[in-house]
Amino acid sequence: MSFFFMYLGPMNRSTHVVTEFVLLGFPGSWKIQIFLFLMFLVVYVLTLLGNAAIICAVRCDSRLHTPMYFLLGNFAFLEICYVSSTVPNMLANILSKTKAISFSGCFLQFYFFFSLGTTECLFLAVMAYDRYLAICRPLHYHTIMTERFCSILLSSCWFIGFLGYPVPIFFISQLPFCSSNIIDHFLCDMDPLMALSCAPAPITEIVFYAQSSFVLFFTIMYILRSYILLLRTVFRIPSAAGRQKAFSTCCSHLVVVSLFYGTVMVMYVSPTYGIPTLMQKVLTLVYSVMTPLFNPLIYSLRNKDMKLALRNVLLGTRITKNT
Repeated sequence: MSFFFMYLGPMNRSTHVVTEFVLLGFPGSWKIQIFLFLMFLVVYVLTLLGNAAIICAVRCDSRLHTPMYFLLGNFAFLEICYVSSTVPNMLANILSKTKAISFSGCFLQFYFFFSLGTTECLFLAVMAYDRYLAICRPLHYHTIMTERFCSILLSSCWFIGFLGYPVPIFFISQLPFCSSNIIDHFLCDMDPLMALSCAPAPITEIVFYAQSSFVLFFTIMYILRSYILLLRTVFRIPSAAGRQKAFSTCCSHLVVVSLFYGTVMVMYVSPTYGIPTLMQKVLTLVYSVMTPLFNPLIYSLRNKDMKLALRNVLLGTRITKNT
């Protein structure tokens, strides 16, 4: 622990005490800012509606009361939390003249953004485990993936996700920041905050990136291992219809995993000093805003049971309104 304090060091008397940060967001004229506001607002509303529809479908349709859909409903709730950790503040900043966020608000956003992202990685690993059991060990599936065991797995994901980042983020918040408080990003992220620090903190950076890399590599390697075993089992199925059915239950999850991990690993497996600032914003936008929007579409369009359940939910809503 002494290494952290050695690198953090005492705050220099001439250092400006930062009480708030300025999030520059995306560049452009006022008309461009209005266009971005409307676009992100539509994306945010559609994300909330899409994921909320999946939650309602899983709760209301008895045919979806299975471990796979139980996990999917909880994943949809996580996506609502994840996108809500950044987008409302981003929308407010687009219209704001000062584009300011308080010091505590910045680090709270930093904490929730990374904690929810870590929880999502763990959720995706649990969902891969569920598919592995369903296809590779179908006779034992219902005795293993009970409602109680699913609840334990999901609770563990939330617990581990929110337990991992308080210490490193606390030490980052204790760094002395220079007179500039301008963050060239639309959210409080690791690299922009470290760029504002007056004192180098290599140990803090190493710990943070090592922790992020461990979570990403551990979960992606587990997902890959599960799907390798799963594919070996699928290819042994004699009928083409059986193989296609098995593939259809896994394809949506694979697409979500590829979309999420593809952009996250570029950002956080190693420091991104060589990546242009605009590209960092775009990559962050893909996995933090666009992925939660696409996930309901990916899971519903390739799943007949989910499409039928969503149709029933929408029809039920219309009937209620008409009556």
